Amino acid sequence: MTDNENEKRRIYGQVKWFDPGKGFGFVIADDGGPDILLHANVLRNFGQSSIADGAGIEIDVQETVRGIQAVDVLAIDPPQTHGDMAPLTDFEDIDPEVIRSAPLRPARVKWFDKVKGFGFCNVFGLGEDVFIHIEVLRRSGLADLQPGEAIGIRTIEGKRGRMATEVCAWEMALRLEAEA
Repeated sequence: MTDNENEKRRIYGQVKWFDPGKGFGFVIADDGGPDILLHANVLRNFGQSSIADGAGIEIDVQETVRGIQAVDVLAIDPPQTHGDMAPLTDFEDIDPEVIRSAPLRPARVKWFDKVKGFGFCNVFGLGEDVFIHIEVLRRSGLADLQPGEAIGIRTIEGKRGRMATEVCAWEMALRLEAEA
């Protein structure tokens, strides 16, 4: 092992792809270079079990004998949406300010089926289930949720009852609340 293999450096990039089932994925650095391995354990240390393809990511990396690997995730930004992307039909009749101003609440995933494109969670202190649409998950920078996973969500009363408008890993929710 060389001295360079122990040196961390900060990289900004975009998730090329990530497969929670395989336990890894790859990041493309904004300034070019080879693909960077992103292992599921590194992502879990950040508090997430998945990440959406195309999400922006800030990571610390190290050079190893196997190539460049992420060792810490510092920040994740949802994938860039294009201005011409249609709003979710569930939210089209709701004032955007109402959606933005909804409080961030702690919740736990009941179940989520990526193939079906939706799932449910329970907000602590509320008895009703909260519907989570896969597109809300993607726009939040996530690709999948696991049963029992702790998350932070913003909710509104929508066409299908109580619905999530934003989802984030619980650790990220704690950071966002601390910054507010």
